[in-house]
Amino acid sequence: MTHIDPTRDAFELFKGLDRDQPIEMLNLIRLRDDAAYPDGRQATGLDAYKAYGRESGPVFARVGGKIIWRGKPQLTLIGPSDDAWHLAFIAAYPGAGAFLEMVTDPHYQTKAVPHRQAGVADSRLIRHAPLPAGDMFG
Repeated sequence: MTHIDPTRDAFELFKGLDRDQPIEMLNLIRLRDDAAYPDGRQATGLDAYKAYGRESGPVFARVGGKIIWRGKPQLTLIGPSDDAWHLAFIAAYPGAGAFLEMVTDPHYQTKAVPHRQAGVADSRLIRHAPLPAGDMFG
């Protein structure tokens, strides 16, 4: 089973959590080799995801979003070995309200989301409440 868009139930749970505290969203992205645009246009999954970034970027910035970490996954040391991801990053928002403002923005919905849906084969989006960094686990 792949996951590209949130389920209605998950979205409702998200909306029910505190909207005023900063949040950090862990993104794990597996791209398609070839994008799956409904109109049949040709692109790689990476090219479609880059188009998603270009279209969503101004809305992301307007709501106060910022990428605070990104990496290229290389190996799953603990966990299913077939759970390979192409991209991983953490997007920080001043609050869940900012994230909700972004994902409901008409430009985001009509111009950005179709590229994400065409380029992404599977993904995870996990909301976190920021905690202080330190030098110990736990």
